[in-house]
Amino acid sequence: MLRGFYTAASGMIAQQRRQEALSNNMANVNTPGYKSDQGVMRAFPELLMQRVEAKGFPSGRGLHVPVDQKIGTLNTGAYLQETIPDFAQGDIRETGIGTDMALINGTLPDEMGSVYFTVQSDEGDARYTRNGNFTVDGHGYLVTQEGAYVLDNAGDRIAVDGLEFQVSSEGTVSPAGGNIPLGISYIADSRSLVKEGSTTFRLDEGEALDARQVAGVNFSVQQHHLERSNVDAGKTMVEMMNTYRNFEMNQRVLKAYDQSMDKAVNDIGRLR
Repeated sequence: MLRGFYTAASGMIAQQRRQEALSNNMANVNTPGYKSDQGVMRAFPELLMQRVEAKGFPSGRGLHVPVDQKIGTLNTGAYLQETIPDFAQGDIRETGIGTDMALINGTLPDEMGSVYFTVQSDEGDARYTRNGNFTVDGHGYLVTQEGAYVLDNAGDRIAVDGLEFQVSSEGTVSPAGGNIPLGISYIADSRSLVKEGSTTFRLDEGEALDARQVAGVNFSVQQHHLERSNVDAGKTMVEMMNTYRNFEMNQRVLKAYDQSMDKAVNDIGRLR
């Protein structure tokens, strides 16, 4: 019976954590470039139940031979192993703002590959994002809404000295006085990315390559556009309701075990 307590409780915890991930997706349904988190549920190892008994055989010595009889398996609960971002491209919408840019995947050599804007973290390391909702800071540099510098293909900050600049479909920024190629990075396996914040990723393993130098990579940049979040609001709402119902079912099971334990302790185990 105690094992039933743990199994039901683990189910409640798993559903609660899944609900938190879904709630975070809903909160970012309007965040440009946001990639929805998908929860991966796993079961704890199953136990093989056996009955051990001794069978006697007619003999002068009365021999007893132990016999194992398999009863079946017993599941010991579930847990949310991890949340994995869905890197599918979101819809593209026009904003009319010159500092907004959208990356559009074309032909890519790897099924899980994608292209990303390269930005600079507070520690000076490269980070990657699909959120092209940029702006210009007080020093004339192109930055994200969080203040991270947008980098060119040489890893340097991009100075545009104002809002009047053009971005070609190949990803070249043309402010007054020159052409600067945006740092568009190609990552062959997006599953190697680790989310930092809402729309920024760091590379956990492997390396990011200059998308222009990788054979078979085809992409385009659209100025005055943004890539929307790939969260499906309707589907997420349905999943949230199902998760809540599953939580309630585990709660009822836990309550039933509690009532059974109450009877076992206070009624059956009562000394008269």
